[in-house]
Amino acid sequence: MNSLPRIVITMGDPAGIGPEVIVKALCDDELRRSAQFLIVGNYEVFAQARKIAQVNLPLVKVAGFEDPSFQLDNLNILDAVDTDFRKLALGNPSPESGKAAAHAIEIATKMVLKKEADALVTAPISKQALKMAGIPYAGHTEFLSALCKVTETRMMLICDELRVVHATGHMSLRDAINALTVERIVRTVELSLPAMYWLGFEKPKIAVAALNPHAGEGGMFGDEDECIVRPAVEQLQARGLEIFGPIPADSVFWRARNGEFDLVVALYHDQGHIPVKVLAFDRGVNVTVGLPIIRTSPDHGVAFDIAWQNKARAASMKAALNLAVQMARRRTVQ
Repeated sequence: MNSLPRIVITMGDPAGIGPEVIVKALCDDELRRSAQFLIVGNYEVFAQARKIAQVNLPLVKVAGFEDPSFQLDNLNILDAVDTDFRKLALGNPSPESGKAAAHAIEIATKMVLKKEADALVTAPISKQALKMAGIPYAGHTEFLSALCKVTETRMMLICDELRVVHATGHMSLRDAINALTVERIVRTVELSLPAMYWLGFEKPKIAVAALNPHAGEGGMFGDEDECIVRPAVEQLQARGLEIFGPIPADSVFWRARNGEFDLVVALYHDQGHIPVKVLAFDRGVNVTVGLPIIRTSPDHGVAFDIAWQNKARAASMKAALNLAVQMARRRTVQ
């Protein structure tokens, strides 16, 4: 068992679907025995989630991966988050749930930074609940960046058919266009390369999506592709990377899906999200690149509207756990 990757899982917002999808995902025997999984959260929350989800696996409090009580066929929980299940506003954001979610993130992240675990998988949190709890971060990425002491990260979405990294993230389309520079695109690729290696791509084939229709059509539809995207691609090609672009966005994802490219660089949020969501709405995984640790998460939110009703599906959480295992194995042998 000691040779298996050690994966810590944060419980997410306890008023949302995080606890439910975690226990459901870990019901998969093959997944559960592929690694050592440790939930960081609150015992009573998971006892209730186990009951709601009708999961029969034993829920066992452990002090860590080395605890003799830790067994692959248990739901192993580090009962480190102090919250009263009876006081949680299930299905709604609250200061209590925001504080609990943040505490789990802090504990689990520090475990990976201290090399007490090999990868981190985060269940969904509520930005509103974080704010209500006075947590000074807009979401997971900002919180993890602060804990890991890094200033630059990017979002990579992964499904069986596609891998897409975003040069810009949560901002208006106008702001995203204004934020695009040669340096930002180059840095996006640089930050992505370690994750691609951990995913099994030693020399990834990378495509950069065009910003404008038909990649600008020779300047008829804007000059950003020639003035920003192409110079970034040429700079990376000069370093020996197999990278192409700008490639019109209406064809680049189809070409990647058919195996021509291993990674697509999307220039703004929806350009990258739409193809992944269309192909794998409930199977997508979010990977934060640029962190010194492996972090994956399901590509969905807290879903307060269906929380604690045994309606949530665990496919994306299972995919996030499987991907964390895969990446941890490759990073360990490098």
